[in-house]
Amino acid sequence: MDVGASTLEGLPVNLKLLLGALTSALLFSACSTSFLKYDKADQLKKNEEFEEAVKIVKQPVPETTEAAPAETPAPVPAPEKSEPVKATAAPTPKAVKKTPGKKTPAKKSAKTPAKKTDKSSTSEAAVRQPELEDSVGFNGRRPVVDPFREGEEVVHDVHYFKVSAGELRMKVEPFAMVNNRKAYTFAVEIKTSSLFSTFYSVEDRVETFVDFEDLVPRVFQLHVKESGQLREAKMLFDTDKGLATFWEKKVTKEDGENEKKETWDILPYTQNVYSAIFYMRNFQWETGKEYSFRVGNDKENLVFSGKALRREVLDTKLGPMKAIVIQPNITLKGKFKPIGDNFIWLSDDDRRYILRIESKIKIGTLISGACSRTSATTYWVFAFSERHRDPEQ
Repeated sequence: MDVGASTLEGLPVNLKLLLGALTSALLFSACSTSFLKYDKADQLKKNEEFEEAVKIVKQPVPETTEAAPAETPAPVPAPEKSEPVKATAAPTPKAVKKTPGKKTPAKKSAKTPAKKTDKSSTSEAAVRQPELEDSVGFNGRRPVVDPFREGEEVVHDVHYFKVSAGELRMKVEPFAMVNNRKAYTFAVEIKTSSLFSTFYSVEDRVETFVDFEDLVPRVFQLHVKESGQLREAKMLFDTDKGLATFWEKKVTKEDGENEKKETWDILPYTQNVYSAIFYMRNFQWETGKEYSFRVGNDKENLVFSGKALRREVLDTKLGPMKAIVIQPNITLKGKFKPIGDNFIWLSDDDRRYILRIESKIKIGTLISGACSRTSATTYWVFAFSERHRDPEQ
C-alpha cells in the first residue's frame, strides 16, 4: 500500500486517489502494450483466511436497464426520505394517546410527549458518533436523504496535459449481504486509454462493501492488472474488535512474487480509502464549512477534512451544472498535513455526484472529469454510461 504506487491503493487519502495509476504509467514505465503474464495468476485470488472470516453474498444484477429504475428506489431512497420524520414525531404521541383509552387524557398528554420526542431527536443528532462528524442532514448514522441509487454509474475521462489518459468509473452496484448484514456495493474502476496503453496498460478495480445501517466499511477487494504487476489485495475492518487486517499478493517484473499481511487497531466509525470517496457525498457541504471523518490506511489512523470553498456553475456540453468546490486535507497523529492543490467538484444537489477531480503533480496537472456517453471531450460533462442510468432520471 505505497502512496504513489501505480495502482489505486492508498491514493484516495491524498486525493490522487484514482489517478496515480496513470501518472506513474506515463512518468516511470517503459513501452509495453500488454498485461504482465503470470502462470499462477489464479492463485493470487485465493485467500483462505479472508474467506473464513468474510461471507459475501451479492444480489444479481438486473437483466435489463428498464428494470433498475423500478426496483432500486424501494430499498434506499423512498424510506429514507420519509421515515426519519415519522420516527421523530408521529409514533410517540400516538402511542401515548391510545394507552389511557379516554379522549380527555389523550388530549392533555399529546402535547407533552411531542415535545419530549423533539428534544430527544435534537439531542441524538447533536451527539451523533463520532463527534468530529457533522450531524446536519443525518438521523443517527443514516442520512435523511440517501444520495446513492443502485445502478448508478459515473464515467470520468482522465486528462493529463489535455491528452486523454484513461477512463474512471464510480459505481453503485446491487446490494450485498456481508456476514449477514445488508451492505452497499461501491466500485471504482480505472482503465488506460488506447494511447496510454502503448506505454503502460492498466485495468484496475476495487469494490468496497459499506454497512447499510452505520455506513462503516467492512471489506474491500482490490484487483490490479497492469503491464508491470498483478496484484490482489483484501482488507477487513472488524468493528467489534477495532482491528483492521490487510492481505496482499503481488507479482512484479522486477521483484517477482511477494505476499504480506498487516494488522492494526482502528478507531470507531472509520472509513477505508475507497469508501471515503463515496462517504463524503452524505454531507451537506455548506460554503465555508469544514467536514471531517476518520480514515484508516496503511497502519495509520487519519482524519480526512474537506472545506467547501465556493459554489459555481460548470459550463459543460450538457449545459450549465451547479457544483460545490471542495479542497481536501488530512490530519495524521494530531498534525495537520496539507496535501497541495487538490480539488473536488460535487454536484450541488442531494446526490452529490463527483463531477471533477483535479490533482497537481510534479509535472503538469492530472484532471478527471465526468464525460459524455458519445465521446471524450475537454469539457467536463456529467452523464451516465449507456449500460446504466440514474433510476430517477
